[in-house]
Amino acid sequence: MSNEVIIDILKKSDALLEGHFLLSSGKHSNRYVQCAKVLRYPEYAKKVLSFVVEKVKDLDIDLVVGPAMGGVIVSYEIGRQLGKEAIFTERVDNVMALRRGFKIKKDAKILITEDVVTTGKSTLEVKELLESMGGDVIGVACIVDRTSSDIGIPIYSAIELDIKVYDKEDCPLCKENMPIEKPGSRKI
Repeated sequence: MSNEVIIDILKKSDALLEGHFLLSSGKHSNRYVQCAKVLRYPEYAKKVLSFVVEKVKDLDIDLVVGPAMGGVIVSYEIGRQLGKEAIFTERVDNVMALRRGFKIKKDAKILITEDVVTTGKSTLEVKELLESMGGDVIGVACIVDRTSSDIGIPIYSAIELDIKVYDKEDCPLCKENMPIEKPGSRKI
């Protein structure tokens, strides 16, 4: 039931994109999920993330942390629904950092939040930062899980989507000279 609801919301908000996309990992894809289009509607954010909250509500969580940009609203909404503090990381000179006076308490049980997890690169970058500050990352919560391999920590998602990802050298869309778009927020 939840998959149909999630797909319906993704379609209603024009978040499922078709084309040729450059992902923040440097890889290419023929589809892209632009969760910002879902998150612009508070009622959609509440509904979609309620499916994730249902999966994590019994975990021992002290803090919810989302990387800017995609994880900020997700962090806030999951934190709101769980009644937990929600903060975010952001890039400084293209390196993930914790700013704005946010602190990590030693051994704090942390749930990382993302809009979409594809390769896990951003998630693992945030995990490394939080653990270097004494935190204990217990998992990642996201709207869409697009991973095709294990990233080493549990993923709790509203939906899993199997979207093809290609290395630039093997991308059939490049071979067709299809124009490429870069919808993500990370500098490559």
